[in-house]
Amino acid sequence: MLARLARLRERMKKEGLDALLISSLPNIRYLTSFTGSNALCVVTPRKAHFLTDSRYELQSADEVTGCTRHVVQGGLVDAAADLRLLAGSISVGFEANTLTYDEYRKLKRRFTAHSVRGTTNLVEDLAVTKDAGELSRLTAAARISDRVFQEIVSMLKPGIAEREIAAEITYRQRKMGADHDAFDPIVASGPHGALPHAKPSSKRIRNGELLILDFGCTVDGYGSDLTRTVCIGYAPRRARELYSALLDAQKKAVEAARPGMRGRELDAVARSSISTAGLGRWFTHSLGHGLGLRVHERPRISPTSTELLQQGNVMTIEPGLYIPGFGGIRIEDDIVLTTHGSRTLTNAPKELMIV
Repeated sequence: MLARLARLRERMKKEGLDALLISSLPNIRYLTSFTGSNALCVVTPRKAHFLTDSRYELQSADEVTGCTRHVVQGGLVDAAADLRLLAGSISVGFEANTLTYDEYRKLKRRFTAHSVRGTTNLVEDLAVTKDAGELSRLTAAARISDRVFQEIVSMLKPGIAEREIAAEITYRQRKMGADHDAFDPIVASGPHGALPHAKPSSKRIRNGELLILDFGCTVDGYGSDLTRTVCIGYAPRRARELYSALLDAQKKAVEAARPGMRGRELDAVARSSISTAGLGRWFTHSLGHGLGLRVHERPRISPTSTELLQQGNVMTIEPGLYIPGFGGIRIEDDIVLTTHGSRTLTNAPKELMIV
């Protein structure tokens, strides 16, 4: 944690900041290991301060490293002012993406002697590449999701409801050692699968339908994100043809991924393959996203992303097809960029399965 704080101070110096207020809980966890729901960090060139309330006095004592702890009453911004944690600082940054407007007003009112301005991505720029410990946690989460997929496939049959499947996913991930679901599982069958973020419903799966299973879990905060699409009972010809085209595009993107590419270049690998197959209009979202303490983080893998991919990035590769009235297909793996290419973290079978 001390090394991360040192790197952050280097970024702050380049930005001309004497202090930075960090309110994003994932960023606070990245810098301090704190897993609670209420905290504020104040980082200056010489000190780092961690503020929370009395609910987390014991927890923060166990978890927080690298910071002076303050267990306070009332608002955390007000407490930072009362404790004079910014004494001697002139240029003060705050996380513009997470600080609420009410907190911003308090900040401006309580720190009138300081020049206060919003910042973006100072911590995220550090967290975008994963170290060995982070990769270990991400790999553990991916392995759990792989195992859960294999178990879920064995229980699929016509008549089971989407909600039942989603509940089984959550239960089995916890049973295998996950902390939480990384997000609410997506279970979408038949025409319901045309909704990329469909919510599991009371709909019961039927023979001949495609079924999308999109889920993940967290291990010590770090998440997995796996999607597989299976056919129930039998696979109609159209389903087989669509699946083959999408799988080809997904594999090409995984194989092409490497450091030095722009996010939009990698997106174009899959998008071009899908368009060549005459299916471009059904691929309606970005190819993928970064994965870590947040299930959606940088780097962005989209048609507009100019972000340079780096060794140590962990990301999803998840092209999809969504056809109203018919259904959807999505295939998703988690990968880490290595020196010259990528390594896949998720290894559940992705050839078309008929169950």
